[in-house]
Amino acid sequence: MWTFFHKLGSPPWLYGISGTILRYLVPLTLIGLAVGVTWGLLFTAPDFRQGNSYRIIYIHVPAAVVALAGYYVMATAGAVSLIWKMKMADIAMKACAPIGAALTFVALVTGAVWGKPTWGTWWVWDARITSMLILLFLYLGVIALYEAYDNKEAAAKACAVLSLVGTVNIPIIYKSVDWWYSLHQPASIKFTGESTIHASMLYPLLLMIISFYALFTCALLMNMRGEMLARERRTKWVRKLAEDKAR
Repeated sequence: MWTFFHKLGSPPWLYGISGTILRYLVPLTLIGLAVGVTWGLLFTAPDFRQGNSYRIIYIHVPAAVVALAGYYVMATAGAVSLIWKMKMADIAMKACAPIGAALTFVALVTGAVWGKPTWGTWWVWDARITSMLILLFLYLGVIALYEAYDNKEAAAKACAVLSLVGTVNIPIIYKSVDWWYSLHQPASIKFTGESTIHASMLYPLLLMIISFYALFTCALLMNMRGEMLARERRTKWVRKLAEDKAR
């Protein structure tokens, strides 16, 4: 276990293994997204209350779920960076922030599109929606902090602290519909009880959630590879990689 952990701290090893993972994961992700979107948007029955407007769930829910999970990934990388001073953890934290921000933005926009026919308005200061907006600001804050510092070590430390502090917002997002009055509906997928969504609608939704996790992983690995090459551009292994590609 510790051997694998130390390998994760090696840029050449991680660059190589991530390339192998992406070679297989990217096509599988694209297939999953194509099948999930087609299944959810074209082949599921209309909802008996919301009609066809509910179909945006196949974009909104996966984006929101993975945006929350992505923040935990970023915060964990921040903790590893602070405790063990791992350079790859800094890279993972920086690579994660724009992906998480994009997913949170998609979740907010699709939520607004869904809210208009359901609630009669594009936006309400609902507890869950507001806490998701705070999540977007936290992601953007990490991005801004990285750009504000010339010293990469100071930037990584500041971003790690912000990421860890921001984790208090994640359980608030999860539990907001239970703790406060909320227009937002409770979770439809439950692991400790019976889900409130019909199986014909649930299966394509689960496929989309899995595909969005895979999409997040692909984007994270690609961002990390780009950041690794930028930071390690003067090292022997990057020069050798450039020479091999030039041949």
